[in-house]
Amino acid sequence: YQDLINAAHARGIKVIQDIVVNHTGNFGEENLFPMFKKDPTAADTVSNMLKITDKLPANYDSMTPDQQYQARLALMKTAETNNNIYHTEKSLSWESYTVQTGQIAGDCVDLNTENPLVNQYLIDSYNQYIDMGVDAFRVDTVKHVSRYIFNKYFVPAWKTRGGSDFFVFGEVATRYRDVWNSGIPAISTPFYTWKSSKPYPGDGQNDYASNKLSVEQEWADNSTTAGQPTSNNAFLTGNTYHTPDYSKKSGMDVIDFPMHWAFKTAQEAFSMRSGDQFYNDATWNVTYIDSHDYAPDQAPENQRFAGTQDTWAENLALMFTFRGIPAIYYGSEIEFKKGSVIDVGPNAPLSTTGRAYFGDHIEGSLTVQDYGKYTNATGTLADSLNYPLAKHIRQLNLIRRAVPALQKGQYSTENVSGDLAFKRRYTDSSKGIDSFALVTISGNATFTGIPNGTYVDAVTGDTKTVTNGVITINCSGKGNARVYVLNGSGGIGESGTYLK
Repeated sequence: YQDLINAAHARGIKVIQDIVVNHTGNFGEENLFPMFKKDPTAADTVSNMLKITDKLPANYDSMTPDQQYQARLALMKTAETNNNIYHTEKSLSWESYTVQTGQIAGDCVDLNTENPLVNQYLIDSYNQYIDMGVDAFRVDTVKHVSRYIFNKYFVPAWKTRGGSDFFVFGEVATRYRDVWNSGIPAISTPFYTWKSSKPYPGDGQNDYASNKLSVEQEWADNSTTAGQPTSNNAFLTGNTYHTPDYSKKSGMDVIDFPMHWAFKTAQEAFSMRSGDQFYNDATWNVTYIDSHDYAPDQAPENQRFAGTQDTWAENLALMFTFRGIPAIYYGSEIEFKKGSVIDVGPNAPLSTTGRAYFGDHIEGSLTVQDYGKYTNATGTLADSLNYPLAKHIRQLNLIRRAVPALQKGQYSTENVSGDLAFKRRYTDSSKGIDSFALVTISGNATFTGIPNGTYVDAVTGDTKTVTNGVITINCSGKGNARVYVLNGSGGIGESGTYLK
């Protein structure tokens, strides 16, 4: 792994580590709650796991697998035997406090993150990855751990170890076309982007009892949407970028699950901007269309994205130009396993599901000159790179990298007509950056009240001079886009099936 990190960094690529603080497997944890160790001289099988605790029943080896599972679970979920390493709640309701104390699945036994011993162990474990050079953490199952614990322990520790720019973003999984998950902020996506709004008993303390009381109180304080904070950090003031106010930011950003759930079409996803004020800064949201867990609502959600290719292209055009940080699930660029059920558990080989890997689709070689630029591709790798969506993503990414407004800009739809149209700006006077872009996707748009000057389309290179604060942009073809940049450069990347 160290070799991989070093090689990635040598090429200017950053490495994101997926981590989990919510649970361990049901065989315990080798330091926090050891029940077994492996025999290093034998094959890595269940039969070669050696018991190292006298707490398991004497007849454990002769039990059925289900009986063994229940015996392990009884130890891990019982207060008298687990030393507060695990939560003891044995059932879970998705819309109650037990969503953060029960276990989400049989192989995900819920760690007691009110226990400082557990938290310090997790911090020390993941700090080792930061020391190896990992650049960011994607945190699994965030919704199942209290925000109070993230804000008090995990995020400050990782930012201290990795530096203030160490990026932490969480999976706050919700299946709602609304920022509020069942109307409960405490388990909703934007909630985790904020600091607590009031003091709690555990502040300045480091003990289990005060942490538990604080977690329970913060849940009760945020059981309804009344009084939740709002922010204008994602929005332009007219056409002007303003310095974001991060004084109340938690330090954790999030995967944009409300937008993901609505990404059956770009228009539906775009409409989710209506909740952006409830994030501390929605421009840091990580956006995606489908994933290893599920696809958008009605896509259908249990399959690798099954929409038409031009729907894919339109979705990607929005994701790479609108606010947020695009994330691509491997294989989407070739519609890999399109329509395959994503997760069937143990009921089929992985290779037949939507979680399968590429297989022979990336066999071959190529010579890379820069991001999105290569020659001499061979084999099935060449076919994959020439796939229409792969070319579409490369050009979108090159345009995004060339236009700071698309990377970091605030946005507005004020004085903009068009179904998928918006303006974005990013200004950093210390670096001499002032980037202003007008975007329309799959259709025409008119922008009024904009700065006069020369605008250049990043896609085609077309130039328009604005003298009266008004510009009309023509764009035809589903998945096509126009990105007119004030004093910009055009014709970025190689046009393909959709961007043209």
